[in-house]
Amino acid sequence: MHVQEWLDTVPPAAVYALVALVIGLESLGIPLPGEIVLVSAALMSSQHSGINPVVLGLCATAGAVVGDSIGYAIGRKGGRPMLAWLGKKFPKHFSEGHVATAERSFQKWGMWAVFFGRFVALLRIFAGPLAGVLQMPYWKFLTANVLGGICWAGGTTAVIYYVGVVAEGWLKKFSYLGLVAAVAIGLASMLIVKRKAKKAQQARQEPEPVTAGD
Repeated sequence: MHVQEWLDTVPPAAVYALVALVIGLESLGIPLPGEIVLVSAALMSSQHSGINPVVLGLCATAGAVVGDSIGYAIGRKGGRPMLAWLGKKFPKHFSEGHVATAERSFQKWGMWAVFFGRFVALLRIFAGPLAGVLQMPYWKFLTANVLGGICWAGGTTAVIYYVGVVAEGWLKKFSYLGLVAAVAIGLASMLIVKRKAKKAQQARQEPEPVTAGD
């Protein structure tokens, strides 16, 4: 069975629901691969006549906005003790260093941190809860949240959809083995980029050496 034949068996409603759910939970503060799910679904929409990219983008946006709003409410009510609890449950994502970095971004950029945070994996998880903890006015948070969600979800869906349409003839020739290889290459590339970005961030955070004259 070719990939195209398999895609045609996937119910569009299930794709919409999965995208909205995963992105919503990630935006709420749970570390999940929301961006990978959205990219995969957008690629599917370019090969699956039943999946409407506009509806997909709307579902992704709704999941992002609702999830962030719930995260904001939880953060506003739970305060810093909630961040400490998250640090124990998810030390890789909610370590004291990550929380401090995100907090500095919010204090410096305010609404822009919420808007552009939608495009950064770490800030995408932090945005809602941390904005609530820092008592950001909800109207400011909601404005940046909605605009960021539309640009991120809609932009990602549109770009990946049109890339998939252009590559449709090539993708139709894929077997399951080819699909697995493509996914593996994509994930490997993403991990390499993330590792380099992490090393660069660590290098920037290293304290400068103190000279004898200081």
